[in-house]
Amino acid sequence: MQIEPYLWVYILASKRNGTLYIGVTGNPARRIMAHREGSGSAFTSKYKITRLVHIEAYSSAEAALIREKRLKNWRRAWKIALIEENNPQWNDLWYDIIK
Repeated sequence: MQIEPYLWVYILASKRNGTLYIGVTGNPARRIMAHREGSGSAFTSKYKITRLVHIEAYSSAEAALIREKRLKNWRRAWKIALIEENNPQWNDLWYDIIK
């Protein structure tokens, strides 16, 4: 039996090695679209942070929120290493989640 993800932790970037934003959502397609349209948050709108470069699924809210908080406390170099481990070209994963 496969468990559907409850929440998603994601990282957006303005460009490769650019400004990063970490968030959590129950509906990644809708939330990332809001960021892309400039209504996701004032920070992402101000710095044009729209490229989805990393996303993780969690089956519990507690696990997702803990992960989000931990990632936000990571050093920038660690965040970049995480992105490049799974997405070395910093491709926009947005197109993968809307398929």
